[in-house]
Amino acid sequence: MSRQIQVTFDAHDPRALSSFWRDVLGYVHPGPPGVDLPEGADPMAAWDDFLVRIGVPEEERTTRSAVEDPEGRGPRLFFQKVPEGKLAKNRVHLDVRVAPELRGDERMAALEAECDRLVALGATRIRRDEPAPPLSPGVIVMTDPEGNEFCLD
Repeated sequence: MSRQIQVTFDAHDPRALSSFWRDVLGYVHPGPPGVDLPEGADPMAAWDDFLVRIGVPEEERTTRSAVEDPEGRGPRLFFQKVPEGKLAKNRVHLDVRVAPELRGDERMAALEAECDRLVALGATRIRRDEPAPPLSPGVIVMTDPEGNEFCLD
């Protein structure tokens, strides 16, 4: 039997980081449990109302957030507030697969275009690794707004 996974990020600002990754991946913020959101409703506002209604103290209302693939194919991403900062390189990172079928200059141009979009969202470009056939088709290494490394692949 296979298992589903959830990727968890430690964060200083879970809501902001979840919004960044929502925009990177085309994911959505899910609504609160048992709440049917009308078309076009703001899920974050629904969460605010829900947390107040169930008695969560104000200082704890922004300590968690999540995003999900609206098509149900990708893993759920969960963000939890932690007091400490990021101290070392990630041992696990996400590869954002924007051009897996492309090669050479066409691939790198697609990665550069996506890199520009993500920088505008708050990512930082670290380096470009050129294609090195046959094992590496080329990637761009980046960090999210809280310094977590990821690759454009």
